Amino acid sequence: MRCNVFYAVIVITLLINFTAFAAQPQGLPPLPIPADNPQTPEKIALGDKLFHDARFSTTGLISCSTCHKKDKAFTDRLPVSEGINGLKGTRNAPTVINAAYMRSQFWDGREPTLEAQSAQPFINPVEMGLANHDPILKIVRTDPAYVKLFKKVFGKKGDQITMIEVEQAIAAFERTVIAGDSPFDRYQYGGDKTAMSPAAIRGLEIFRRQGRCVSCHVIEQTQALFTDNRFHNIGVGFARMANKEEDVVKTFLKSKQEGVSVDVAVLTKENTSELGRFAISETFQDLGGFKTSTLRNIDKTAPYMHDGSLKNLEEVVQFYNNGGRLKETDPLSPYLDGGIRPLNLSKEQEADLVEFLKVLTSPDFAKQ
Repeated sequence: MRCNVFYAVIVITLLINFTAFAAQPQGLPPLPIPADNPQTPEKIALGDKLFHDARFSTTGLISCSTCHKKDKAFTDRLPVSEGINGLKGTRNAPTVINAAYMRSQFWDGREPTLEAQSAQPFINPVEMGLANHDPILKIVRTDPAYVKLFKKVFGKKGDQITMIEVEQAIAAFERTVIAGDSPFDRYQYGGDKTAMSPAAIRGLEIFRRQGRCVSCHVIEQTQALFTDNRFHNIGVGFARMANKEEDVVKTFLKSKQEGVSVDVAVLTKENTSELGRFAISETFQDLGGFKTSTLRNIDKTAPYMHDGSLKNLEEVVQFYNNGGRLKETDPLSPYLDGGIRPLNLSKEQEADLVEFLKVLTSPDFAKQ
């Protein structure tokens, strides 16, 4: 019996180890791992447990995985996420898939790392609702399973365990949520010219040329993250804040001076949310700018944009084709980035572009 248990433990450890350290999926660059938070199978397993623990919310019903469900491509597929007691935020949950490659986290890039990002939802009033991180630390310092795991992973127990270790473990788990090997990758980097349909191949050409999508959703010679990791105002949400910009900016800056965190401000007030990157930089040119999201697995993460306002890929392509608006009769934002202008795509070209976006789905998520 002991031999069987020992064998099972060894097999599970090897599987976790393989998942964490297997060769990079085709189409992705080497995984960036901070020197002060190296990956280990045990740390990844601890992070997985923390990521799914609903006790870290005031209701005992909300965990990180509530908004980032594995069976929904690590999103919740809602326009904006719902936290404790059904409270709604102002922003669409970005996928965790390949977040490890992003140079900043959140739509406005307010945190530079996965570690720093992981601590915020716990204490946001519309997400997990804790007043501070103390309840989390109480659980991980006293729950026998956590006591054992933190001792094994970090060599710490009791008050030695801080949020630093919690953040590092969650981030280590999230760094295993990566996906490439899509039909596009097999076509582009694997030399399999049958991996994409003729419509998708035409869509790739539009993506690179007339659509100008590649300007921000970058494709490189040996890899493609489909993001420039920058922030752009593409016109989404303009109508919500139109003619109120000055008042919204003044109110936000005052609340920021009074100590209201950006995380709380942007997730609890719709108009403030539309400030985008400006809420971090306080630079006028960043007004309404949001991070370029990756397009990998985009077919599985609807609805789209920071406010979840576009229901499907057809609407996304139509929005860009109309130069930053869903309908040609909609008002245009005066703050648009220079590259946002009508594309003059035909209906057939729009359809081909959608077909291309669909072949960016990795095998692990193809059936979701």
